[in-house]
Amino acid sequence: MQQTGTKTIWQVIMASSAGTLIEWYDFYIFGSLSAIISEKFFPPSNPELAYIATLATFAVGFIVRPFGAIVFGRLGDLVGRKYTFLLTLLIMGGSTFAIGLIPSYHTIGVLAPMLVLILRLLQGLALGGEYGGAATYVAEHSPNHRRGYYTSFIQTTATLGLFVSLAVILITRSVMSPADFNNYGWRIPFLLSVLLVIMSYYIRIRLQESPLFIQMKKEGKTSANPIKESFGNKENLKLVLIALFGAAMGQGVVWYTGQFYALSFLQKTMNIEFVQSNIIIALALLLGTPLFIYFGSLSDRIGRKKIMLAGMLIAALAYYPIYKAMDTIGDVKQKTELTELYKIESNQSKNDAGQFVQQTTKVHTYSDGSVLRISDGKPELTVDNTRMAILVFLIFVQVVFVTMVYAPIAAFLVEMFPTRIRYTSMSLPYHIGNGVFGGLLPTISTILVTKTGNHLAGLIYPIAVAVICFLIGLVYIKDNKNMEI
Repeated sequence: MQQTGTKTIWQVIMASSAGTLIEWYDFYIFGSLSAIISEKFFPPSNPELAYIATLATFAVGFIVRPFGAIVFGRLGDLVGRKYTFLLTLLIMGGSTFAIGLIPSYHTIGVLAPMLVLILRLLQGLALGGEYGGAATYVAEHSPNHRRGYYTSFIQTTATLGLFVSLAVILITRSVMSPADFNNYGWRIPFLLSVLLVIMSYYIRIRLQESPLFIQMKKEGKTSANPIKESFGNKENLKLVLIALFGAAMGQGVVWYTGQFYALSFLQKTMNIEFVQSNIIIALALLLGTPLFIYFGSLSDRIGRKKIMLAGMLIAALAYYPIYKAMDTIGDVKQKTELTELYKIESNQSKNDAGQFVQQTTKVHTYSDGSVLRISDGKPELTVDNTRMAILVFLIFVQVVFVTMVYAPIAAFLVEMFPTRIRYTSMSLPYHIGNGVFGGLLPTISTILVTKTGNHLAGLIYPIAVAVICFLIGLVYIKDNKNMEI
């Protein structure tokens, strides 16, 4: 392999990571604001159904990621890594900006959710081509013995993208009233993305193509049909299936449980107040993000397989007690109310039509410092600092599992496939594992909870998938760490 200088590799990492972070930011704004989006773009007659429809629309963006992986993976193996992920960046940024411009359901009716769905499809296709390009690009610049370490910086971008989306949402919310944020302020994070995309495009356009791809193209060894070589060749298809069912599938559900399902559980099951729930997630992500680098570097020394499979198994064993503890913190039936502090507040706010409506809020205070506010039937619970710290810790533990399964996977996938079809071959299992198995998690888990009435029933899905993936990976994965690529 052609070695890359230290200065060059850090330039490659910074440029690739900046663009990938922004794409994840664009993609996750939708999830971070799903509770508000369900009210804006879907019929208001059934709030529970509207929320499930929002999660389903969110999931659509994940489901089409494998198709994006095939389309852009093929393009990346034919034309090059650099120009492919420039294209995905522009598609993602344009779609995100457009979501911020769509009028509400109150204004344009069923056209609103239809437009959102189309733009989510475009986002999913773009993201399907982004990750494989960035991971391959960095890996092909990295020395063999440091590949896990260097590619782990790309792995941080998904979590950092979520963190940045939460930060932008919280800052926007803090500079305006809750009513104004609910009315129009939620659009600002979508619209701001266009500035980030322009900046990232400028950084990326100055990059050189991957040295391995340049050499391969010079020697006339590029693939004429990457899709056929990737999935029509029996031996390579076997590797694709092992990558999917022995690694990416479990990694996908652990990733989404520890971040998005955790946020959904805080907001929709525990009814934790919007700002506080986002702060809890943001703090847990901030504490956990450095572990991506640690486990990526550790995988260079002890192998990728051990760390990924350990993360899946420990997560599957720990999820139920973790979420049981979280559910207990939010259960007001187990709290003692200070009835003498009960009060009713009344104020006016604007609805989507710009009309002033009277809003009545019932305020319940409990002996543990928790405060429950119920406005128009919508409960919002604010917990005291001690219980907030406990929730941060419980979600941080889940983020640790995320870092174990996610940090080594880029290097693991790159090392499985030959250079000429690497972009295509690694992108598909990664995006099926994350986009389908992981992306459907919030929707499937919410439906399980709704059907059973059990707050913890949603955990059946991620636990089952993680265990199945662990068993398959244990038998079929070979740990070829630090191999020549």
